[in-house]
Amino acid sequence: MGFSLGIVGLPNVGKSTLFNALAQAKVEVSNYPFTTINPNIGVVTVPDQRLFQIQKIIGPPKALPTIIEFFDIAGLVKGAHEGEGLGNQFLSHIREVDAIAHVVRCFSAGEIIHVEGEVNPQRDIELIEAELILADLASIDKKFEPLRAALKAKDKEAEKVLHLLDKLEILLQQGKPARTLLASMNSDDQRLLKEQDLPLLTLKPVLYVANVDETGNLKEIETIKKIAESEKTSMVAICAKLEAELAELPEQEAQAYLKEIGLQEPALPRLIRSGYELLNLITFFTANEKETRAWTIRRGTKIQAAAGKIHSDMERGFIAAEVVHFRDLVESSSYQKARERGRVHTEGKSYEVQDGDLVLIKFNIG
Repeated sequence: MGFSLGIVGLPNVGKSTLFNALAQAKVEVSNYPFTTINPNIGVVTVPDQRLFQIQKIIGPPKALPTIIEFFDIAGLVKGAHEGEGLGNQFLSHIREVDAIAHVVRCFSAGEIIHVEGEVNPQRDIELIEAELILADLASIDKKFEPLRAALKAKDKEAEKVLHLLDKLEILLQQGKPARTLLASMNSDDQRLLKEQDLPLLTLKPVLYVANVDETGNLKEIETIKKIAESEKTSMVAICAKLEAELAELPEQEAQAYLKEIGLQEPALPRLIRSGYELLNLITFFTANEKETRAWTIRRGTKIQAAAGKIHSDMERGFIAAEVVHFRDLVESSSYQKARERGRVHTEGKSYEVQDGDLVLIKFNIG
């Protein structure tokens, strides 16, 4: 299972430029460039130097990073929830992703017309949010009639679901995204919502991407930053045009140019890491004589379920796992020395995998 970010925003905000930069970028120093699956989906490796340090210590010839998918979703316009500008199609694409990377235009360029006439990050964010909220209200409305019919039959579960949807509808009508209620939901309500097969767009986590020009657009960045802070999410400032130019340069030339303009790395790796963090993901590692590999799981995943990411047989026949944390492996300089120092521990099914764990799964499928 991959994890995905949908790049959304109004037309002419720089989404395609950002996506094209991702399409050409090679993250860090690995030999795993972005790979295009189809014209609007791409797979990007998640930068993580720990992988290569483990490879150096264990010694296999290959290192395979973990990945995140980016969906380039065409620009939404006012009225998208009613089908304006092929809005229904674009909204359905958003439903397929795990989270949203909302690109907000901060640059002024006379040759690139802003669909609303002028640069205004707060208005643009509100426009996109309003379309997603209206689409969610329409989705909830379709659920009410069958639930009310079930309620007449004295279905207790339907009563609970109807109460939950009433709360969500009131929230959305106030112009607030559904995710603001999610944090206060108890586990029972969260289960009920999940069981409804109700793919609410405003439940998805949002990462704001401020697309700036070479001047930095500090005023606009500050506006977006305040919005992100109020929603308890993150913002990344990126000059998509610069990133696209850097991605076209040979690595040495790109590094020299970055140094010249006073940057240590392109902004794209930061965007990728921010998306990874937004989805509350962690990385664990495996290593054998052939390869060292990074794996993506959600924080809080138990070791048996994590084994299933590697192979379903490992989850089905799970016995135990040998675990050493990356930090302890590096300090010990070898797996054997880590074992001698008592840093390698054996864990059962209930162990919660930690970010940076190197695991060896023991299993038997009989």
